[in-house]
Amino acid sequence: MKSLVVTGPGVAELVEVERPAAGPADVVVAVRACGICGSDGLYTRLGGIPPRQGSTPLGHEPAGEVIAVGAEVEGARVGDHVVVNPMAARDGIIGSGGAQGAITPEIVLFAAKPGVHFRVIPDDLPWEVAALNEPMAVAYHGVNRSGAGEGSKVVVFGAGPVGLGAAIGFKSKGAAHVVVVDVVPDRLEKALLVGADAVIDSSREDVVARLKELHGEVPGFMGRPSRAATDVYLDAAGAPAVIDTALKALRHRGVLTIVAVHKKPVELDLQDLLTLEPDIRLSMGYPTEIFEVTDSIIEHADKYAHIISHRIPFADAPEALRLGTTPGAADKVVVTFEGGER
Repeated sequence: MKSLVVTGPGVAELVEVERPAAGPADVVVAVRACGICGSDGLYTRLGGIPPRQGSTPLGHEPAGEVIAVGAEVEGARVGDHVVVNPMAARDGIIGSGGAQGAITPEIVLFAAKPGVHFRVIPDDLPWEVAALNEPMAVAYHGVNRSGAGEGSKVVVFGAGPVGLGAAIGFKSKGAAHVVVVDVVPDRLEKALLVGADAVIDSSREDVVARLKELHGEVPGFMGRPSRAATDVYLDAAGAPAVIDTALKALRHRGVLTIVAVHKKPVELDLQDLLTLEPDIRLSMGYPTEIFEVTDSIIEHADKYAHIISHRIPFADAPEALRLGTTPGAADKVVVTFEGGER
């Protein structure tokens, strides 16, 4: 079968690979959809990941159909629709340096256990929406790290896939008001479609002033300027300006959660921040959220569907990779497989 594989620096191709052999404790999944992640572009630029430099299979956001179940496996039947935890694979992280990538017709889950390696999903959940499970788990972990809940006032910076997923997650956790900030009009429109209560175009509006209008304001320390009454700030953009803006608006003991990847160091004036006692939290991956977020996706599938900008057939997977990893060219690109379209 063919698989999308990094074969050299800047080069990823559909190449012939051996189908992994499955044993009595394993589950074979026919991939029906797999998302493209920005990290796929990084792996390609680097020429792959050791020890598979020059031969790194790509794709870690799969949803698929069970086509074979070993005699020792419990909790899975042929025909089940499933989402997969790529981090739990015995043969390495699927699509991120492991022996298998998920932009391929079939993957094998070795020593497969429900709730660890896979979760069964409803048959009527569209494949491309189900394939959002892994990146939405990243967003959901950011929501969990923030501590937001019933009645929280929240602002999300960045209306890309993770930011939009976080906005849905905040609302599902009971946040009273969620604002999304971006500079791209189409992304701001999507934010409203997924349930944001308001949006701010930071290229045209004063974000701090607008947050005070939307969430109210509280006094500053010892006569300093007032602060927005926003409870939680989530950075899903990764731009230094976001951190600067958030800290200018942050109220006393407000929470700033950073889920974005910052490629350069960000300077903080700790003396200036001392009186704020800010709570700055970092968020990475999905320690527990990989199948927790599935409930939200099932319940709000129509909202999550807005996150997808392009659906591209497997035969054109190299083009899907190029599109999905070119800044500004697309939002969320999902590779679809024959038999998986709805």
